[in-house]
Amino acid sequence: MASGKTRALCYQGVLSAARNPNCVGLIGAPTYPMLRDVTIPAMLQILEEKGIKHEYHKSEYTLILPRARVLFRSLESFERLRGPNLAWVGIDELTYCRPEAWQRLEARVRDPRAQQPQMFAVWTPKGYDWVYQRFISEDKLKDHEAILARPFENIAVLDRQPDYYEHLKVSYDEPFYRQEALGEYLNVFAGRVYQAYSEANKAPDLRFAPEAGLCWALDFNVTPMTAIIAQWINGRIYVLEEIYLRNSNTLEMCERFEERANFYLEQYRAANGNQPLPITVYGDATANARSTANKTDYAEIKEYFRSRGQFRLAFDYPRGNPRVKDRVNSVNAMLRTAGNQIRTLVHPRCKELIRDFLEVSWKQTSDGFELDKRSDMNRTHLSDAFGYMVWQVAPIDPFHREIIKN
Repeated sequence: MASGKTRALCYQGVLSAARNPNCVGLIGAPTYPMLRDVTIPAMLQILEEKGIKHEYHKSEYTLILPRARVLFRSLESFERLRGPNLAWVGIDELTYCRPEAWQRLEARVRDPRAQQPQMFAVWTPKGYDWVYQRFISEDKLKDHEAILARPFENIAVLDRQPDYYEHLKVSYDEPFYRQEALGEYLNVFAGRVYQAYSEANKAPDLRFAPEAGLCWALDFNVTPMTAIIAQWINGRIYVLEEIYLRNSNTLEMCERFEERANFYLEQYRAANGNQPLPITVYGDATANARSTANKTDYAEIKEYFRSRGQFRLAFDYPRGNPRVKDRVNSVNAMLRTAGNQIRTLVHPRCKELIRDFLEVSWKQTSDGFELDKRSDMNRTHLSDAFGYMVWQVAPIDPFHREIIKN
């Protein structure tokens, strides 16, 4: 279901189509899944509610109105936007789009028949980015204006879900909640990446729960190769220990993990009888195409444990890796929500993981912000492994992408 800002965008699209008869307009979004799942359904719902005659050609992502045509396009591949002459353009979630996409479309709003040519967009703040500079800052461009909605004005959502904001407090960490739910402009890429971590996440008395299996999350490198051993129980993650190997490979990691898993196997069988210990393996998507030997990393793990019937392995990783920012937001929300709920406990023996949470910082590049791996090559690996697991069990995904289980 679309939020209030998406419906506002679609209402403006209907107005722009009516004010520019016999012309073509375009409504864009960061991805085709977002168009399909959010933007287009919102537009079709509005047309049905208002009794406006229309035809939607699904295969062409094209809407036919009585005297206008509307194209729905993804802005991921912005070089493909060079073709049509347009009367108007509207963009959903502009801050998730590249500035080049907006610039390409600016050049296309040139239909001589247009009576009121214009561009408009809706967005959620993403720090002091190019959208902020263009529309809001003191140096904003001429003829660019922004209407900033205040928190709790979103009646399109509150009418059907009165506890909307309280619900997000449980799901998001505080800075992400203030940005995504309250619409505040924050510098979320300053300082620590995992700002939600605190001493409250440490649990010296953390013990293996024999009623549940193990989670084994890996970051496949040679130096270091790292992994965490954890449990996922009732929406919480309990990190029992870490594995940190220098100048290593997947086979050595399997041997070390088997060593540790046998310790938990005894406890599991004491509580569950002579059953194999369930183990879920997490990692990044590229490990299914990359190898530290002649096989892919996941294939090597499967082969190693094929003859070890005391363990029952399952694999859970995405077909494609998420954006780092989305994965980081998901990790922070698991560490501490905006409602101060702690959903991850870490045993103090996980010293390298804790150092990651305390020391990994952001680095600005020409393409935006990324994790700073320059200052200490030992950093980011264990928190990446933890993040791969979080992304599969509790992702915060702004585009609601399908997560494919393997």
